Amino acid sequence: MGSLLRTADELVAALQNASDPSETGRIRSRVATDESVIGVRMGTLFEMAKLATDIPSTELERLFTHPAYEPRLAAFCILDFRARRRLSDEEREDLAAIYLDHHDAITTWDMVDRAAPRVIGWPILSDVIEFTVLEDLARSDDPLRRRSAITAPLWFIRKGTDADVARGLLIADLLAEDPHPRVASAVKIYRKHAARRGR
Repeated sequence: MGSLLRTADELVAALQNASDPSETGRIRSRVATDESVIGVRMGTLFEMAKLATDIPSTELERLFTHPAYEPRLAAFCILDFRARRRLSDEEREDLAAIYLDHHDAITTWDMVDRAAPRVIGWPILSDVIEFTVLEDLARSDDPLRRRSAITAPLWFIRKGTDADVARGLLIADLLAEDPHPRVASAVKIYRKHAARRGR
């Protein structure tokens, strides 16, 4: 592996070529029963997504709308890889907008966890986008949007001030009684890291 992947078709073909039946069962445990799965080891998928980091926006759009789990996860990995670069405020705002505009493509918690901290948390910490984005996500009927709301502030713990960490705790408070296990576990994770930061 090493050649850049420049189109959605090239990335999907690479994923299909890396299909491993032993991975399908593991992936099936976290996707909907009717969701298409290719069966690719996560480390392999991340490597392929990194090779596709500069894929054109029209091709990225095709990944977001792909019916299979792995191409959509790859699309959110691409956003995360882009967010790791030295970017302008406008570029960070654009990445956040892409994430939010394609949130319906998120069907599993790992898509959120892969991208939300850098793609959403970083521009909020930098005051590129408003903190109210998290509040809006936290009030959503969609549990994966609520998970985004509390996962994005993990970037505050990593790079922010104590006051920033406290802002994340406000979101944790909003979601304190959330009945969905994937949201409740994310709240617990945030509180645990925030407590460590406070020691």
